[in-house]
Amino acid sequence: MIKAVIAEDDFRVATIHEKFLVNYKEIEVVGKALNGKETLDLLKQTNPDLLLLDVYMPDQLGTDLLPIIRKEFPAVDIIMITAATDKEILVKALQYGIEHFLIKPVKMELFHQIIEEYLTKSQLLESKQEVDQDLVNRLFRKIDSSSSNSKDSSLPKGIDEITLVKVKSVLKSCETSLSAEQVSERIGASRTTARRYLEYLITVKECKAEVVYGVVGRPERRYHKI
Repeated sequence: MIKAVIAEDDFRVATIHEKFLVNYKEIEVVGKALNGKETLDLLKQTNPDLLLLDVYMPDQLGTDLLPIIRKEFPAVDIIMITAATDKEILVKALQYGIEHFLIKPVKMELFHQIIEEYLTKSQLLESKQEVDQDLVNRLFRKIDSSSSNSKDSSLPKGIDEITLVKVKSVLKSCETSLSAEQVSERIGASRTTARRYLEYLITVKECKAEVVYGVVGRPERRYHKI
C-alpha cells in the first residue's frame, strides 16, 4: 500500500485530490496539511511514500520545503500541484527530483494519467530484483517503440505489460465472467484502470464482454476469457 500525504492550503482542493486518490486501492491518504509546518509534521508522523505538494502556502513556499524534505525524508516521492507558472520554480523543483509538476487547474484526465504512471513505475521497481537497461529505459520513458527488444513496444499508451499480465491471469483463473470492479479488486487497481485493460483485451480478441442485467435492472458489463 502506498501512503500519500496532500499538502494544499485550500481545503476544498485538498478534498478533491483526496477523493480522487481514494479510487486507487493501491493508495491510502494518511493525512492532509494546510501549510508548510503541518506538512513537515505530517511527514514525520506518517513517513509516506508520496507527497502531493502545493507551492503557494501561507507560511512558506513548497519549493522552500524541498531541500528540507530531501534531507529528512529522502525516500518520499513528490508530485507538485500548483498555480505557479514561474520557470524558476519549475527548475528548482526539477533539481530536487520531483516526479511531476502539474499546473492548476488540473484536468482530471491528466491527474489520472500521472498517478497511473507513478503506480506503474512503482510496480516495475517492485517486480525486479536486478536492474537491467530495459528496466531503466522503461522507468525513464526512453523506449524506442520500433525496437524489438522492448517488451512494451506493441502496447498502446496507457497499457503496461505488468498490469496487463495481471489482468490476463485473473481472467484465465476464473471460469465465470467478471465485472471491472471484481477484476480491479483482484489486481489491486482502480475500476477505471481495470476497465481500460479489459477493453484493450477485447480489441486484441483475447477477451469478450457481455451485458448482464441485475435484480434492479441496472446493466453491468462483464468480461470473460476467449
